[in-house]
Amino acid sequence: MAEDKIDNALGEGMNIMENKSEDWICHSQAIAAIMSNRMEELGMTQRALAEKMNCTQQYVSKVLKGRENLSLETLCKIENALDIKILQARINK
Repeated sequence: MAEDKIDNALGEGMNIMENKSEDWICHSQAIAAIMSNRMEELGMTQRALAEKMNCTQQYVSKVLKGRENLSLETLCKIENALDIKILQARINK
């Protein structure tokens, strides 16, 4: 009985940890939607975006699927290529 409770608690803890470790996916999917909308506004293809970002079309495709853990460098490249702001927070010193 006690072992079952421990197993259940450990299982719940693991689920919470797994959910926390995948919080970035929500952000990645939101960025992908923003990118897709902006590309449509500009009439831009994945190939054209890849050229502007200096990366492969396959990488752009992965990003647009919303399952890519993006670096700050990549986010800046996306912002510059699409002339949009994704990172809105201001850092004050």
